[in-house]
Amino acid sequence: MEPTLPPSSRWLRVCALDDIPLLGSRVLARDGGDIALFRPQPQQVFALLDRCPHKGGPLSQGLVHGNVVTCPLHGWTLNLDDGEAQAPDRGCARRFPVSLRDGDVYLQL
Repeated sequence: MEPTLPPSSRWLRVCALDDIPLLGSRVLARDGGDIALFRPQPQQVFALLDRCPHKGGPLSQGLVHGNVVTCPLHGWTLNLDDGEAQAPDRGCARRFPVSLRDGDVYLQL
């Protein structure tokens, strides 16, 4: 049985889980900044603002390995679960709550 979505009126179905490549990403265009969805494992998705806190590089074009993404511009590595840069770098990309249900990805905005 799939878990139910946490209570909120702001959960939005954004895509099917299979629309995000394993160890890859998908970009959701939106006003206020694009959102990058990352799929590091078959049943796991994270969402970050698609902008590195260092120089604004597109995180969606970075390399996903483990539960981190490496920015393609200057090699900063950010944790997917909280958006925090790994030491010695300092900074944070905004994170968005994600829920999986019945093979679909929901995002809380």
